[in-house]
Amino acid sequence: MKVLVVGSGAREHALVLALLADPSVDAVIAAPGNPGIARIAACEPIAGSLTESPELVAVARKHEVDLVVIGPEAPLVDGVADDLRHAGFATFGPSAQAAQLEGSKAFAKRIMAEAGVPTALAHVCTTMSEVADAIDAFGTPYVVKDDGLAAGKGVLVTDVREDALAHAAATLARPDGRIVVEEYLEGPEVSLFCLSDGEEVVALSPAQDFKRLDDGDAGPNTGGMGAYSPLPWAPHDLADDILERVARPTIRQMALLGMPFAGVLYVGLALTVRGPRVIEFNVRFGDPETQVVLARLRTPLAGLLYAAATGHLADAAPPTWREESAVTVVLAAQGYPTAPVVGHPITGLDEAGEDTSYVLHAGTSHGPEGIVSAGGRVLSVVGLGADLAAARAAAYARMERIALPGGHFRRDIALAAQRDEIRISG
Repeated sequence: MKVLVVGSGAREHALVLALLADPSVDAVIAAPGNPGIARIAACEPIAGSLTESPELVAVARKHEVDLVVIGPEAPLVDGVADDLRHAGFATFGPSAQAAQLEGSKAFAKRIMAEAGVPTALAHVCTTMSEVADAIDAFGTPYVVKDDGLAAGKGVLVTDVREDALAHAAATLARPDGRIVVEEYLEGPEVSLFCLSDGEEVVALSPAQDFKRLDDGDAGPNTGGMGAYSPLPWAPHDLADDILERVARPTIRQMALLGMPFAGVLYVGLALTVRGPRVIEFNVRFGDPETQVVLARLRTPLAGLLYAAATGHLADAAPPTWREESAVTVVLAAQGYPTAPVVGHPITGLDEAGEDTSYVLHAGTSHGPEGIVSAGGRVLSVVGLGADLAAARAAAYARMERIALPGGHFRRDIALAAQRDEIRISG
């Protein structure tokens, strides 16, 4: 099998690694990929953006691929999966219609309501007076979300009313701007990837990510600064529970509406004293959770994704998992997330390390004298170990050997879980 992976981040690097480990895979091509992926797979440059289908269809035809896996959300929302399927390629990723589950938080809320999925109370607002009424009704902490795509940075959680209103005003000032104001959900957060072929649904192993920039969950929201899996503090039947209460009802409702969802439904949850509540849906693998989930996956990945893409997920063997824990830590560029500085040299990437850790490239490129930073989140370091303490030690030991001027990373990824400090309480 030949597989085309669309994207250029650490998520795509993790996907390429996992696909190459599948005995059924002969070759993986990435478009456009990154310098790290280029060391293990062919990379095809893309002249335009990843939302331009003709170029991606041309790459798929050139390499005569059997499966296309789309990493980022923007191509999915823009209908790239539809165009690839129309061109005859088995494609893992939902249609533009189904991708509205991430493309519009208001749409997702509607589907959750129709499917009876437990989630936060919310108001969809198009004027500042509606926003003011909604945040006053819910009280603090205020949760204000951009309705559309925002690369993981469109959510503001704050105790400062003026900041909540300012965030809403900036979004409403844009064409077709809408704001979703929600009640705050108290409880630890969980990410669960659910594979679907439009009918059948299979859950992967839960993970937890860290969205805030700084230690102690301080600072602004980012695309994600680290993650770990499994979750020793979570109920052992959590994945099965979410399958029954959230994923399957959602997939059924999408099918009833004539928008069958084939791809990965990323369920973002808060485990509250009232039970699990959905914070958000995404329609692609999350970054950085993918890095740790795939690090633990024993089942060949290409077979799972191909079964989902072709409507045969019920025939696929259920996923199995390694006993080890996995922790990933993100190295961010100076100025991230507001104004990341690019072009700085990265050293220490090639230093010999233990087989318990490895580096996944994200925002990197080739400079005159080696690899340089080229984005906000520059790379992910993955550590594996018998437990979270060992996995954290492996990840941070590897990170300490890497140098990037102005680069920064969180030092508390998975620390509370390692210390058994996470509780589901109000």
